[in-house]
Amino acid sequence: MSPASSSLQAVIDDALAATPPGRAVWVALSGGLDSCLLLTLAADACRRHPRPLRALHVHHGLQAAADDFEVHCRRLCSRLGVPLFVARAVVDAAAGRGLEGEARAARYAALARRVGSGESLWLAQHRDDQAETFLLAALRGAGPRGLAAMPRERGLAGARLARPLLAHSRAELAAEAARRGLAWVEDPTNAETVQERNYLRHRVLPTLAHRWPHVGDALTRSARLSGEADDLLEEFAAEDLARLSGDPGRLPVAGLGALSPPRRRLLIRHGLDRQGLPRPPAARLAALLEQLEARRDAEVRVAWAGAEARVWRGALYLLAPPRALPDGWAADWDGRAPLETPLGPVAVGLERDDGAPARLRLAPRQGGERLRLAGRGGRDLKRLLQEWALPPWERAGLVVAWHRDRPVAVGRPSGWLACAEGWRIRR
Repeated sequence: MSPASSSLQAVIDDALAATPPGRAVWVALSGGLDSCLLLTLAADACRRHPRPLRALHVHHGLQAAADDFEVHCRRLCSRLGVPLFVARAVVDAAAGRGLEGEARAARYAALARRVGSGESLWLAQHRDDQAETFLLAALRGAGPRGLAAMPRERGLAGARLARPLLAHSRAELAAEAARRGLAWVEDPTNAETVQERNYLRHRVLPTLAHRWPHVGDALTRSARLSGEADDLLEEFAAEDLARLSGDPGRLPVAGLGALSPPRRRLLIRHGLDRQGLPRPPAARLAALLEQLEARRDAEVRVAWAGAEARVWRGALYLLAPPRALPDGWAADWDGRAPLETPLGPVAVGLERDDGAPARLRLAPRQGGERLRLAGRGGRDLKRLLQEWALPPWERAGLVVAWHRDRPVAVGRPSGWLACAEGWRIRR
């Protein structure tokens, strides 16, 4: 075995040793050189150090050769004795991220659905891929998070995603694949230069390498240093959050105002990240900060795809776009049986104090409802919501439970806020 091949096999052996004992390792298998070699190395490692190994192929159906990719993956897995799972992904080319972006998102979603919690998913990206990703991020004006490119490891829906070959060049992988006599399929679109990544791969990086032979090492090192800088910034943001409120979805406007503009932006992005919400484009974030400074006592709402920011009672709320029940929606319910609503399942039951059957009708809040609370008498629901300091945008998603012509409870599908005299929340 040559030193290069020994090194690659040792990398995979070490990656296997770092996975949770007894848990499955999945390899994302496209059928190309990189993933075919990764699966072959993983199969060798798992034969010497027994561990469940599985391959997952995502079939996008975007080109005529897609079926050939699947056939090749099946043949390779059959030869290696590795179970193969094929996931079909639907790509909306007209969506906002473009064909490449949407295909990537569909691929990761398909992978996340299959790989179980605590299991490991290995991707075959290498040093050349990392250099391309760094350049793309730089050309788009990205900050440290984007310039960090692809992390060696990260979480993925309870699983652990890893790129064990990230420090090695495609030339090293190609040499090892040739030494092993591996076969693979070439994506015909890889030779095109219309796509941004392919243009960098075929036109830009070879030119840079001619003048700077170590460009791949230099760019991947910059990506690594950017990742370290991003980790450090996250530590600063976590400290600011703990000092101001501790709640990533609710930041005090006064506390934000005391921070420098860069730290303010950093804390807002951190709060969104903690909740799994998308970060705003730079222009939307700038608009939000401008409104915070100019209109501290006004109602502020700035929205972007997948999230929004609102100001209410001196706090900046970072949240997913609120959802309301459709007009005209209603459902009969006995207070016990599972019930699905357009906003999710009703998680907590209701029952009468006297034990009689509950015949309820759930409907959106219309306005003017009154709850008769124990010890307080009839109370206007609008005033109760103000008393509970429920933000206005959350009120559109409230459900009212009616018994005959009388409201007896109000809340969200996830839980009731209050119930009327003679009723109780069923634990």
